[in-house]
Formats: sequence, structure tokens, C-alpha cells
Amino acid sequence: MTAVRSLIAIATGVLLAITAVSPADAVDDGRVDVAPEVAQMLEEVPGGVLIDGHHAVWPALHMELVVPTGSPRSFSASSVGPCPSGGVCLFAGYSLGGTMLAFSTCGIHSIPSSFSARSLAHARSSGYTQARNGTTVLATAYVGGWANIYGTTTNLRCVL
Repeated sequence: MTAVRSLIAIATGVLLAITAVSPADAVDDGRVDVAPEVAQMLEEVPGGVLIDGHHAVWPALHMELVVPTGSPRSFSASSVGPCPSGGVCLFAGYSLGGTMLAFSTCGIHSIPSSFSARSLAHARSSGYTQARNGTTVLATAYVGGWANIYGTTTNLRCVL
């Protein structure tokens, strides 16, 4: 009986130790500073995974949101600005500026209403990408290119 009590005491101590210190506690005062754009998108679109305070992904949607942190980004030769090679991206600012919403697959992607797109990039090796409001094309970016968007984007259409 003493062995069982000892095991219970050890297990309880381990559980308390695990729950007492979490990865979030290791960051500053115990809280992760999440950019408002990331928090709003996580609330609006289910299935998101917070990578850090400026970056979240939605694996099932092949979608990624990146809020600039002020440090310079490095780009590969086949990327279009900050849009990674093979991706199609929307940006909250004109000329590929601001928060980036990236998709790693080609198709039609719904754009969350909380994201206001002002430019798009097509970093794929073929085809083109259109920013659309319903079926109305607002802007088109071709291989290795980008375009500014004027109007409200409700979906992104990538064509191979």
C-alpha cells in the first residue's frame, strides 16, 4: 500500500510540475503578445495554429498569416517579394506591403472578411492568380509577378 501511495504522490508531483510551467510562462511575463491581425483571424477562421505572436497557420486550408515584425525578410530567387516560392499571396498593403496571407495550393480560396487585401503575388512557376469580389476580377498577377488591388476581395482564384 505504501508503494501505491508513493506512486500517486510522485505522479501528482509530476503533473503539478508540468502544469505549473508552460511554454507561455517562459515568454516575458507569462503572456505571448499576439498581433491584433493574428488574433482576429484566429477568431474568425477555425482550425488555426498560433506559431508565434506574428504568425499563424491553418493546415487544412493551406493558409498562413504573417504580420511583419520590423526585421527585414530574406527572399529566395523564386519568391515574389515576401511571397514564398510556389505560393499565392495577398497583402494588406499596396505593393506587397503589410500583413501577408499566403496559400500553398492553387484553387479558389475564400478570404476572411477581417483581411483587407490591397495587393497580390503569384510565386508559382505557371498560371496566374486573380483577386476577385464574387466572380468579378479586381486584379491579376502572372508568373513571378504581383498587382495592386482596388476593391474588396472576397476570394482568390489561382489557375494553373
